[in-house]
Amino acid sequence: MNALKESMQAFDINSIRKDFPILNETVHGKTLVYLDNAATTQKPEQVIEAMNAYYRHTNSNIHRGVHLLSEKATQQYEEARKKVARFIGAPKTQEIIFTRGTTDAINLLAASFGKKHIQAGDEILISAMEHHSNIVPWQMMCEERKAVLKVVPIDDDGSLNMEAFEQLLSEKTKLVAIVHVSNSLGTINPVKDIIQKAHAKNIPVLLDGAQAVQHLPVNVQELDCDFYAFSGHKLFGPTGVGVLYGKESWLKDLPPYQGGGDMILNVTFEKTTYNELPYKFEAGTPAIAEVIGLGAAIDYISGIGMKQIETRESELLAYAMKRIAAIPRVTIIGTAAHKSSVVSFVVDGVHPHDMGTILDREGIAIRTGHHCTQPVMKRFGIPATSRVSLAFYNTEEELDTCVKAIEKAIQLFV
Repeated sequence: MNALKESMQAFDINSIRKDFPILNETVHGKTLVYLDNAATTQKPEQVIEAMNAYYRHTNSNIHRGVHLLSEKATQQYEEARKKVARFIGAPKTQEIIFTRGTTDAINLLAASFGKKHIQAGDEILISAMEHHSNIVPWQMMCEERKAVLKVVPIDDDGSLNMEAFEQLLSEKTKLVAIVHVSNSLGTINPVKDIIQKAHAKNIPVLLDGAQAVQHLPVNVQELDCDFYAFSGHKLFGPTGVGVLYGKESWLKDLPPYQGGGDMILNVTFEKTTYNELPYKFEAGTPAIAEVIGLGAAIDYISGIGMKQIETRESELLAYAMKRIAAIPRVTIIGTAAHKSSVVSFVVDGVHPHDMGTILDREGIAIRTGHHCTQPVMKRFGIPATSRVSLAFYNTEEELDTCVKAIEKAIQLFV
């Protein structure tokens, strides 16, 4: 038995796929081939049932009631916080702030950090491969505070130019905000090296982990990042929930992002005192069912094992890169040595939107467009790409089906 078959046998892909009911759906009369995991991942039955059980048996607001349902809901909600902390290696549960997603988490940090620490002429350092969610909030904050946004360029293979990064770090740099894994290129950035170089100049670092936590083992203590943001729906959990991890010292230092219920200790018309962490940053009734669902998603993937997921997805990525690159007229955008689960490509003579439409008729879901990374498209001189993005429940057979559909589209248009 070869190594690939041995890995597949140990992974038990058939049992895993049975956990995801949507994989049995048909699209245009064909069995769904879902290859749009960078946009959102599918949900296992265990996540769906956990949220259903909350609404059926425990539905109540949290942190406020003394009745049994409220106590049960609060326990489930806070247990999910503990699961998140363990999953990313956070030393304290109060360092886990629940948000609406990665975008909300970055906006929270931009608003709070900017208000407390950014003055005119200060600099924020990001990269040229950032998602719009890690560009626009910093632009807005810089405009408000009269600060400067600096951008680290990327090389032709889609990797970060580390020489330029070091040159751009200065005494004016107040924060580095870098994507862990690029959603449009698949590049895995050398984040540990980035953090060490920034910390040598006493500069804090935010990592946008929206495309990392579902593919790679992440330990925020080992990385030593100051902040880490990610979304539940990219992690096989529900939409509408995300996480901002922050070192306790930083979170205590920053002012609240929003005002309202649960983030206060005492309110009078003269003065309000704020609650302790993490509640200082969680104003109002939260997405309770979604947080519980995120906890169930973490239980599920932890049961499989992140190392095993990373290994399996590395096999799938290598197979996808080889098969797609071999198609005539295809150019892969993003060929960095260290990549994760994304193959973006363009086809000479075929617009990405046409490619996506043809594949959809074959039952294959991919993403086409700029992927909320318009500066990346400009860097490579293209309007858009077609993007195949993988998860551990995908198979080589699905990729073969996708390759045949790409070849069919090329024959139709060229």
